[in-house]
Amino acid sequence: MLEDSRGGSRGAATWPPVTLLVLAICGIAIVADGYDVVIYGAVIPSLLHEHGWGLTPAGAGLIGSFALIGMLIGATTVGTLTDTLGRRKMLIGCLAWFSVMTGLCATATSPEMFGLFRFLAGLGLGGVLPTASALSGEYSHPKARNLVFAIIFSGFPVGGIIAALTGMSVIPRFGWQGMFLLGLLPLVLVVPLALKFLPESIAFLQAKGRHAEAEKTARRWNITLDDTPKEVPASDATVPRSASPVKALFSRTYAVATVCFLAMSCLCLFMIYGYNTWLPEIMGRAGYSAGSALGFLLMFNFGAVVGQLLLSLVADRLGSKPIIVTTCLLAGAAVVLLSLRLPTAVLYAAVALGGVGAMGTQTFVLAYASKYYPVRMGATAMGWALGFGRIGSMLAPPLLGLIIGAGLAYQWNFYALAVPGLIGAALIGLVPRAPGEAAPVEHATADGTARSLPEPT
Repeated sequence: MLEDSRGGSRGAATWPPVTLLVLAICGIAIVADGYDVVIYGAVIPSLLHEHGWGLTPAGAGLIGSFALIGMLIGATTVGTLTDTLGRRKMLIGCLAWFSVMTGLCATATSPEMFGLFRFLAGLGLGGVLPTASALSGEYSHPKARNLVFAIIFSGFPVGGIIAALTGMSVIPRFGWQGMFLLGLLPLVLVVPLALKFLPESIAFLQAKGRHAEAEKTARRWNITLDDTPKEVPASDATVPRSASPVKALFSRTYAVATVCFLAMSCLCLFMIYGYNTWLPEIMGRAGYSAGSALGFLLMFNFGAVVGQLLLSLVADRLGSKPIIVTTCLLAGAAVVLLSLRLPTAVLYAAVALGGVGAMGTQTFVLAYASKYYPVRMGATAMGWALGFGRIGSMLAPPLLGLIIGAGLAYQWNFYALAVPGLIGAALIGLVPRAPGEAAPVEHATADGTARSLPEPT
């Protein structure tokens, strides 16, 4: 079922056991993803002093970009393959792939070998988010979709916090290699659970005409299927079912929304990576101690986790658009406050609001996209949004670094982070009503427009 972005979704939200199971496995996968992305920052000081490597800060920055490039390729490629091969298969494959490649980083004997393994790990890392998002969304009730996305995407900063805390004890005892060996845990712990318990999306199976598998999965999880034949609505007739997911994504029917979602993701990741990379340095230049500057970064991530969970409850009632506009404006307002000389307690609150604005916007944009597109192209849409968003994540650190290096006042860094929030608020207003959005539940289409999990018996 598609969401009416103005009034939310109809029907009461339900949490059957299969939804909780999928949510748990996908959430743990994203925690592992967050851990793997953040550990590089934790080990950079050790890599710069690794005997025989001769690694410079510039070289370390280049290696850091390898994983991001891999994630860009992985998100777009794997996201598209997911709509062809299935969510379950691709999620398990991506988990196993990036876990193995992360473990192999511990065996690297040169910066070049290490960079290669980081790039290869990035291919799997990029694929985890769109596949986990698609599967979680398709096994959740539309009335709780924003909450579901808030929960699973909270796993990313949680994984980063785990990486930071783990590094404090592991690196002094076992060296930087120990951090990457721990990256094998998803292969050992999560993949076996997923192989045994993780179901394929019933909506995906139905959209692909694999009705026998859909019925088997439904029986296993005590789900009632509606076998009544349904027709494709006229509003979606411009996109033939034979069209590839990528072609459909940029068809006349969806092109405007697709461009808006891609741009929104790019702006969000620009803000997120700009904060996480440079906030301690910017606050240090503003006159705060190193401990206080790191405290701002911790508050940014803590605020993101708590704030987006609370806002998701409102988003599931009011719809996505008004909440996304709110979080965009919140992100812009927060960084403007940071540019002012205010009491420290107020600045901590502003940083927390910035976390809600930046990370919350990304979460709610993806939740909105998961309900906007038919199932047969949902993972492709999220993969392209996350992949295109990586451009923002790659631009933010060097652009803010140039501003700092130019000797401009520290406030200019905050202004650079405020502009994406204001642009994002305007862009989300340009997203048109989804084809079939106003159709009642019983008129959902067989091509995958129906997005809700059938009610359990």
